[in-house]
Amino acid sequence: MKKILQGVPVIFFCVLILMLVSCRRKNTSPGMETIHTLNLKWGKVALCGPADKQFGTVEFVTSCSQRAKKNFDLAIALLHSFEYDEAEKVFAKIINENPECAMAYWGVAMCNYHQVWPSPPTKAELEKGNKAISAAQSLTQKSKRETDYINAIGLFYKDWNKTDHRTRSLNFEKAMAEVYKKYPNDKEAAIFYALALDGAADPADKSFGNQRKAGTILTNLYTNEPNHPGIVHYIIHSYDYPELAALALPAARKYASIAPSSAHAQHMPSHIFTRLGLWNECIQSNLASISCAKCYAENAGIKGHWDEELHAMDYLVYAYLQKAENDLAKQQYNYLKTIREVYPVSFKDAYAFAAIPARYFLENKMWKEASNIEMHPRNFPWGNFPWQKAIIHFARLLGSVHTGNINLAKTELKSLHLIYDTLAAQKDVYKAGQVMIQIKTGEAWILFAERKMDEALQQMKMAADMEDKTEKSPVTPGEVLPAKELLADMLMQLNKPAEALAAYQADLKKHPNRFNGLYGAGVASEKTDNMEKAKYYYQQLTAIANSPGANRIELENARLFLKKEK
Repeated sequence: MKKILQGVPVIFFCVLILMLVSCRRKNTSPGMETIHTLNLKWGKVALCGPADKQFGTVEFVTSCSQRAKKNFDLAIALLHSFEYDEAEKVFAKIINENPECAMAYWGVAMCNYHQVWPSPPTKAELEKGNKAISAAQSLTQKSKRETDYINAIGLFYKDWNKTDHRTRSLNFEKAMAEVYKKYPNDKEAAIFYALALDGAADPADKSFGNQRKAGTILTNLYTNEPNHPGIVHYIIHSYDYPELAALALPAARKYASIAPSSAHAQHMPSHIFTRLGLWNECIQSNLASISCAKCYAENAGIKGHWDEELHAMDYLVYAYLQKAENDLAKQQYNYLKTIREVYPVSFKDAYAFAAIPARYFLENKMWKEASNIEMHPRNFPWGNFPWQKAIIHFARLLGSVHTGNINLAKTELKSLHLIYDTLAAQKDVYKAGQVMIQIKTGEAWILFAERKMDEALQQMKMAADMEDKTEKSPVTPGEVLPAKELLADMLMQLNKPAEALAAYQADLKKHPNRFNGLYGAGVASEKTDNMEKAKYYYQQLTAIANSPGANRIELENARLFLKKEK
């Protein structure tokens, strides 16, 4: 007993004593008491299909009991597909049946990290992860390799209430680098190290050093592990950038078949499909994800809608809009308006609630409707999500400017400034920067409406330059409206079609096959008397927006041009 408790913090010592006393009184295992003490997710795992065939193939060697092996491998497979709630349930089951299994506590800590999410773990998640690591470190029945794994994630939770998220992420990445070097034949060490590289990547590093390194490690593993969910999943994350996306296309087309019961595995390939402008594949990916998410919510007994459903809806609407499938996009928007309860209340829900209506109206230049967007649902805690809330204010601002209501536009601009101040005070540099791009864009269009053309163009160019230096968040398929595309729109209105064409072309490199970008490039080419180039862009547009439901006036204009050019 002394060996087990050696080095254990006083608080955890008290908790453990209470657990043991309670176990004697109630004749229950210390595992279940640990589950309650750590407030672990517990209960029947909600799956859509047989677990051994639906989440890929994983083998993770531990010193835990042999009967725990099947559950441990399932938990790791779920973890690799970011099915965090379900993975934690399985780890909790292992703890209940085998409370001396230190790596099950490690698994709980990993489930509460969410390495590549745009928002850090909540206070409750950090507290849970920290307690789980304390429990894992207090147990003596573990190998040196397991100790290294546990101590590595322990560095992320160490001083979580005093040290910033990025510093702790870098500490974990460095520790996993040592685990990776120390155990060169441990493929899971390599896979988790690659994920740590992605999680600790510097958003300002346009050479993508961490991501390229992670991608190389994972690609080398893929040949011998073609059905491992983590390998293909993290290849997608590593290459989820315009400059690298083509490298992930084989993985994107494989991942969904490896883990067909994971809503995230069905959705994640659409990150790459979006980057490459493959709208049909993006649509099919997210329709499958939505169906899987609904299945999961039903099996898990979720009251309301699971956040993965809304996340996939955002990507789905974006793809529909690029194919001019306005009716299908509107159906999703109407459906969104019926949703009033979600689980968990998360950044993904907030983003979808804000972005879907903003996209629908702004992409279609429905300025009056954009100026009148309301926050939905009204009972949603919008104050906890200022970055997402800014999307609504930005849409209202652009809508107000284009309908001549400059005073309302300036009111919305003030709201954006307040949100920027909030995020800056929270030292959330990335999100504050995203809102500042919206502020500069809004200022530009207000100046434009006030006929201050030179100042307007200067501000719009500044916003476009800022956005060029910033990567989009993984939570979104793309900016609500790309700043470079808005710059091109302004140049067109200033009768500078040659400059506008250059801006459209630059934006299409980053956002290939965007409907408005292709149409704008076609019109700008016409204005510069370059009919061959206009023909090229209009042919691309009509090839992409080729479904019977495509119904935008711009598409009709492109078809008329092509008919005349025959």
